[in-house]
Amino acid sequence: MAAPCAAIVFVWLAGWPSAGLTDSAPPAGQLFQQAHPFVVGERLTYALSYLAVQAGTATMEVHPAPAGSPKPQILLVNTAKSSTFVSRVFPVDNRVESYVDAETLAPQHFVFHRREGKKKNDFDVTFQHADGKARGTKDGEAYAQTIPVDTHDVLSCLYYFRNLPSLQPGARSVINIHHDKKNYKLELVAEGTERLSGSWGEADTIRLLVIMPFQGIFLNEGNIRVWVTNDARRLPVLMQAKVVIGSIVAKLVQQG
Repeated sequence: MAAPCAAIVFVWLAGWPSAGLTDSAPPAGQLFQQAHPFVVGERLTYALSYLAVQAGTATMEVHPAPAGSPKPQILLVNTAKSSTFVSRVFPVDNRVESYVDAETLAPQHFVFHRREGKKKNDFDVTFQHADGKARGTKDGEAYAQTIPVDTHDVLSCLYYFRNLPSLQPGARSVINIHHDKKNYKLELVAEGTERLSGSWGEADTIRLLVIMPFQGIFLNEGNIRVWVTNDARRLPVLMQAKVVIGSIVAKLVQQG
């Protein structure tokens, strides 16, 4: 069967540009807070469950890029770790980093350390959008791949999606994704609205269906459903993905 606890790198779709910059732009961190519905310092923590068993914890964080970046960037970080109980059978300890342009959220550099059971993979990809290329290594083996315009990685697309000004039930969107040395087109469908409550509060949400043409790093056997708040933040509060037996569920339990 597939992993009972896998990396929570949420695959999303988008199609609208972010807010623009001025020639006299402030420092990257300040600019980011002004231009996007999330801020440097945001940290979202999710409880992962599988067949009603506490399976692990995932976090998504927004950091300023290290000093010396060639242009204003931000660093997106996602981690997923299995619980003590699950680790006895299938240990998971994943970390994903995506350096993105502070204005457009286009990925610049992507690093993924996957540790799931006996599976170990290391990805390191540099996006050269002007040349239409992705150059990187997988487990030490170098490659170069032509990529379409406006290509994202599996983490940057989530934050790009959260810039959407509106999303109505029935709306569809497609985005180009580069993952594991290949290019894919993912489709997002807004299925409807629901009012949900949790430790984060209560809010109207939009239920989204993410149609995935590849297995990806969620190790799902089908598509993913995601509930996001129907407001400017587009906060992901609940996620569900089917695996061979049952489903993996991620619930937002803390935000900062």
